[in-house]
Amino acid sequence: KYSLRMPYPTAISRDITAPPDKVWGLVADLPRMGEWSPENAGGKWIKGATGPTLGAVFKGNNRNGVRRWSTRVTVVGCEPAKVFEFAVTSGPLEVANWRYEFESTEGGCRVTESWVDKRKPWFAKLARVMGEHSAGTAEHQMAQTLDNLAKAAE
Repeated sequence: KYSLRMPYPTAISRDITAPPDKVWGLVADLPRMGEWSPENAGGKWIKGATGPTLGAVFKGNNRNGVRRWSTRVTVVGCEPAKVFEFAVTSGPLEVANWRYEFESTEGGCRVTESWVDKRKPWFAKLARVMGEHSAGTAEHQMAQTLDNLAKAAE
């Protein structure tokens, strides 16, 4: 079941038996994202940011096999226990947006993670050297991320 506010068609939802504020806090703690994500390896808040607020900037470290790279992440949606969204760039180039939405359920919450590829076609082709980053790959990675998040939160 997808939320009407969700802007991105590539999405996975999972019910987690923990309250939305707790799960939101785990997702919004970007230095810990490497604990949930199969590709992100964490990172650090930069440009004076110390935590998840609208406009905060984060340097994300990523890995795919032996490949390593970093990206700039800007928080573009930040509503505790409701929404957490960030835009990823590589230098001046848009890469993707990742959005997490949290809905209360009887047993905890439903988390929907969604993704949109914002790369220009030439950049997407060039970036293949860092691994496959298609909608199918994103769905697979989102399922892993939400499973790992559930294990940590429950």
